Amino acid sequence: MEKSDSQELDSIILNEIQLILAEKRTSLSVMRTGFAVFALPLSVLSFLIATSNYYTFSRVASLLLPVLVLCGFLTVLGFYLVFRAIVRIRHFERVINGMKKKHSGLAQLME
Repeated sequence: MEKSDSQELDSIILNEIQLILAEKRTSLSVMRTGFAVFALPLSVLSFLIATSNYYTFSRVASLLLPVLVLCGFLTVLGFYLVFRAIVRIRHFERVINGMKKKHSGLAQLME
């Protein structure tokens, strides 16, 4: 009976680790999305700078200002997503390391 309880506990611990790793993968995808959201305004601004010889700011200000505001919003959103993902990934790493210290058999499996 004691061996069965130990196996059940090991199974529960491994399931918890799998859940934490799934959350970590989700945070990595949020980080990837944040980088993509951050890259979009840089691309748009690069395009606007490259084509600036073909327009004058005073004539297209009514169109250019909303684009610049949107680019600013996307930049802030990209930074937020990346920062949040980094914080969460570090948290999951601490949780996993704590579980490794608590269960020495688990540390051998995850090295």
